[in-house]
Parts: sequence; structure tokens; C-alpha cells
Amino acid sequence: MQCQDCGKRPASLHFTKFVNGEKTELHICEPCAREKGEQLPGAGSGFSIHNLLSGILDFEPSNASPLAQQPATVKCECCGMTFAQFSKLGRFGCSNCYKIFSERLDPLLKRVHGSTVHVGKVPKRAGGHLKTKREIDRLKKEMRGRIEREDFESAAQLRDRIRELENEMSG
Repeated sequence: MQCQDCGKRPASLHFTKFVNGEKTELHICEPCAREKGEQLPGAGSGFSIHNLLSGILDFEPSNASPLAQQPATVKCECCGMTFAQFSKLGRFGCSNCYKIFSERLDPLLKRVHGSTVHVGKVPKRAGGHLKTKREIDRLKKEMRGRIEREDFESAAQLRDRIRELENEMSG
């Protein structure tokens, strides 16, 4: 692929940028990238992943509660870590930190991922059982609703379907 800027040299750098939700791909040679002021991989003036994360962690939501705006005053009672320490290290001291700092993490996760709920893919080897288990849970909830409405015939059909699915999982 030729450089999209000069059209003379082969493109050795491939940039993907997202600006205001618009994706732009740029395939250029190194000299053209230097002229444009693009950050080159391996160049000493670039920033590290740690600096990137630190910049994200300094994010202060305007509608955050006073607790979330004072990260240094809140400490994990299990390991003693503060949010300021987390932002420097890039990892928590223990699993309890997720609960303690959740008020600060939720806006961060929403900003980075667009949501605070994981909706990723399920590995194929575990997907069958997980999908069946979710279906069983959904059917049980529906069955309880039908029992409350005294629709016992439909509830019995759901019970039978649940048993079938449970037998498939165990067999």
C-alpha cells in the first residue's frame, strides 16, 4: 500500500483515529508521519500506557458525589489503598477495593467502555452451559410469575421444560 500523503513511498504506519465518533484510517510513510507530527511507535517523546491510564483515572465527573471527588480521603479497610495510589499503580490492592472505589470506577468504566455492565462474548466451550443456565433462570422467573397469577397449567409446562434443560446439562 502506498502512502496516502505523498503517494511515493510504501505506507509503513497505519493510524486509526476516532474523533467525535468518526473513524478515520490513515496509511502513511514514516517521513510524512514526522511532517504531520504524528506520534511514532518507539519514539522517546511518546507516552506510556501507564500515562494513558493515569490520564483517564484523573477524570473528574461534574456530577460526582463529594465522596467520589475526594479520592485521597477514602481508603480500603482491607488493604489500606487509596484511589490516588490506585491511579499511580494501575491496579487495586485487593478485591474489596472494587466495592470501596465503585463510585469512582462507574463513571470511568462508562467513559472508557460506554457501559458499566459487561456484555462481552462467551467462550464457545462454556457458552452452551451458560446459555442453558440463563434459559433455566429465565424460565424459573416466568414460572413464578405464572404461579402468582394462578396459571398453574402454564406453570406446569414451564416446570417440565426446566426439568428437560436441567437433565440435558447434567447428562
